[in-house]
Amino acid sequence: MNPDLGQLQPYPFERLARLKQGLTPPAGMKHISMSIGEPQHAAPAFVAEEVLSHLHGLARYPTTKGDLRLREAITAWAARRFHLPMGSLDAERNVLPVSGTREALFAIAQAIVDRRRAPITVLPNPFYQIYEGASILAGATPFFATADSRSRFIPDFDAVGEHIWRRCQLLYLCSPGNPTGAVVPLHSLQRLIELADRHDFIIASDECYSEIYADEAQPPPGLLQAAADMGRTGFQRCLVLNSLSKRSNVPGLRSGFVAGDADIIERFLLYRTYHGCTMPLPAQAASIAAWEDEKHVIENRQRYRQKFEAVLGILSSILDVHRPEAGFFLWPRTPGDDQHFTKALYAKHNVTVLPGSYLSREVKGLNPGHGHVRMALVAPIEDCVEAAQRISLMLSG
Repeated sequence: MNPDLGQLQPYPFERLARLKQGLTPPAGMKHISMSIGEPQHAAPAFVAEEVLSHLHGLARYPTTKGDLRLREAITAWAARRFHLPMGSLDAERNVLPVSGTREALFAIAQAIVDRRRAPITVLPNPFYQIYEGASILAGATPFFATADSRSRFIPDFDAVGEHIWRRCQLLYLCSPGNPTGAVVPLHSLQRLIELADRHDFIIASDECYSEIYADEAQPPPGLLQAAADMGRTGFQRCLVLNSLSKRSNVPGLRSGFVAGDADIIERFLLYRTYHGCTMPLPAQAASIAAWEDEKHVIENRQRYRQKFEAVLGILSSILDVHRPEAGFFLWPRTPGDDQHFTKALYAKHNVTVLPGSYLSREVKGLNPGHGHVRMALVAPIEDCVEAAQRISLMLSG
């Protein structure tokens, strides 16, 4: 067996299951889960219809590169959304469909990292655990850049020493952030591109929460946008990963893309040809329809806004909690230990949240997720409000 498998840490939900083991919530009280970031809004009917009307495509092997019409739909969406110069993102050279961002975030490290050169990957902390696992199994050592209240929950890249950047081969970025919802501003993205030039590493920007945000007039900027604004329309050293899971409420479709530097995309296509992970043709047809429509996305954002307003109206007076810039998570500070808070909330009120310490790693004796929990506002608004009321009851009791 690959010895690096022994370095992998338990997934947060495995730890959560152990934490809850032996606890019995009140009988007759409905369980409300706020721990998993799985969208619960209905999938758009027109997307489901596209799947059904293209089931005949199951009789054909899909290509690794994906249908040209899908790549054109993705490039057209990205160009509109991030104000890219016309023609700068080429459907033939700059984009690949992938089976959800999770798969691609893992695979990209396997394709990029050269384990012969004592590689380092730089990760946000707290973070999505795929970044860490992908780094370890690619032969790299993860370095964690802390994101806490002192840095407005944006990773403190100023604290990353030159000796780390010199060995860095891959920077995982997450903006809007999971779990904090913090958005990396355009000027900071451009500074990271300059660092990548100076030290010859690649940036993989996970932007899967980019389409859930508070202000219609201020969508979060993206890495390709930052590069284009610098005149770098070749997107050198820049990769963006995004998906339909959160944007269009179709996590089961497993549809996303990676876009950016054409030379890296070419090599990643070679890797994926051997990896053998392709998107079924019915999923590709449905994805084209989803990327070409914005009406359902605007409606989706409005539903999340309603949840934030309702839940924060209950919790903001009793918890240290603020509305994030984007995404659908709350990242409140708990009155005491985050694991104790999670256990008590489940045992007494049958609400499940995720301890923040499970999403972070200890650096210099400090775990930036300690004393926080992640609450995903994905359930119906009635359940989100009920959960907030139960939390309020627990804290005031």
